[in-house]
Amino acid sequence: MAGSGGLKLLVGSAIRQGVTEARARIFGHQLNPSGQKSPHKILRQKLFGEKVAQWYPYDIKKDDPLVMARQEQERLSKLEMLKRRGKGPPKKGQGRRAAKRNK
Repeated sequence: MAGSGGLKLLVGSAIRQGVTEARARIFGHQLNPSGQKSPHKILRQKLFGEKVAQWYPYDIKKDDPLVMARQEQERLSKLEMLKRRGKGPPKKGQGRRAAKRNK
């Protein structure tokens, strides 16, 4: 009689395992019998980059080369004005950090 109880347990566990595998296949779950951590939960989530991008309005200025050229021209003229007053950016290697190093 002791042998038949072991056989029942063996058959019961096999049936449970088969049902679990079938359930996973039907519902698209990932089987993890070892119980180790898996990134599947994160990979399963929907991507939300598009939704975030929709919050920000589309910038028409980037499409128009005339607008971009005008902005660049304004930037250069402002930079030139600052340089004439001696307030422009220093040449490469002439900045505050370079001056500290040379002391």
